[in-house]
Amino acid sequence: MPARHSSVPELIPQLSRGKHRNPRKGACFMELASFLAGERWSDHPACTHPLLAGLARLVNDHTSDAGRSDLSPLVPSVIGLVGDDPRIDVQVALGAARTALPVVAAERQRVMAVSVLAAERALAELEGAVPDRLSPGSHEALDRVPAAAEWARRFTEDIGATSRGFRRHAAANTVRYAVTGVAAACIPDPDAALRDMLAAAIADAEGLLGRSPERAQEIDHEEWAAACRLTGVGV
Repeated sequence: MPARHSSVPELIPQLSRGKHRNPRKGACFMELASFLAGERWSDHPACTHPLLAGLARLVNDHTSDAGRSDLSPLVPSVIGLVGDDPRIDVQVALGAARTALPVVAAERQRVMAVSVLAAERALAELEGAVPDRLSPGSHEALDRVPAAAEWARRFTEDIGATSRGFRRHAAANTVRYAVTGVAAACIPDPDAALRDMLAAAIADAEGLLGRSPERAQEIDHEEWAAACRLTGVGV
């Protein structure tokens, strides 16, 4: 990739919902990432971990038209975030579930609480840690919904889930349920919550892959300007 610069230009490419045949038809979050990475135009580019890319697509599509332009500055951060560390799938799902758990409707909280506990167990298995450990972020999220947390603990008590099973079956469903739940939640600014969910997932992936946030924010101004010309300019 060409030399990159650290500041984000003032112009913001216009993002839109869904998949697009080419940039003149519009661009979603991951399609813009494919363009900036120099890949073939696609919403499934090779430059980003599949589950992180899936989260980005969901956040893009469930953010309002008015709020979607706030996602554009995050696009360069997902480029190059790819690797085979199995913890990435688990951590992305865990972060999404923790963000969603305290704010989603009551009928969704049990599912999210189960997801938090299952992800923590999967992560503990991968890291060779104590199976029933809970990270501070998970403790905090579960403490905010004590009834759902207690139900989830009883529900998962005798379930022998594995990290492989969680990654293959539960991780993507957790991310999808978390995003749709936050988008429908009765909170002051669901767009901001979704953006924070994606930003946190990017930061988690950076930590696991050993990439500094400073490097993640670097972009090429000429590529960025080209993206603006192709897709239009957001407000």
